Amino acid sequence: MKRSFFWLIIFFIFFTTYTPKFNAISNKLVNIKIIIIEDNLVIKDNEIKQKLNFLYNENLLFLNKQKININLKKLPFVESVRIKKIYPNKIKLTIKEKKPIAILQKKKNKFYIIDSGNLIKFRTLDIYNNLPIVFGSSKNFYELYKDLQNIKFPITSIKSFYFFESGRWDLIMKNGKVIKLPIDNQIFSLKNYIQLNMKNNFENYKIIDYRIKDQLILN
Repeated sequence: MKRSFFWLIIFFIFFTTYTPKFNAISNKLVNIKIIIIEDNLVIKDNEIKQKLNFLYNENLLFLNKQKININLKKLPFVESVRIKKIYPNKIKLTIKEKKPIAILQKKKNKFYIIDSGNLIKFRTLDIYNNLPIVFGSSKNFYELYKDLQNIKFPITSIKSFYFFESGRWDLIMKNGKVIKLPIDNQIFSLKNYIQLNMKNNFENYKIIDYRIKDQLILN
């Protein structure tokens, strides 16, 4: 009876500590070998992969998504990342990039103003070479930009924005017209410009001046 009990203990220890070799082999089959990247326009694949070198040969079953997000958000243009496992050994990353709406010229420095109002350090990018230039305050510009969006102003027709210390803006249009906005009630002036711009006889005027209250001066 004692011998039977002894061998029962031996068998129990053996089966609870033994790790079959096929488990190690199967684990290697789900180690990450390929990283697929999509929807990135500005950020290059190699920039992304450099941030994710730690992933190669990591086990796909125990993928640390939080670590991926933390590393990729160190890249200035990354807004968010969608991560998908593709068994046995791939992951797919769908990148949502931040979208620039204008270029801020601040003394000798340039920045992209993105659609959240925040700034990204400027670098030359062909897909954004037609953005308007902003001379002045990025905060005040973003408030104006939201107003322009709300009234469906043709923002793509604006070449540059000039902000003055008095608190008003000049808008330089791509067709050469200059809109001089007042300090107050900018929206009314912008709506009025949209209406005037649809009239044929308005083409001859280059300066549209709303600075004096209840007056419009055309030159």
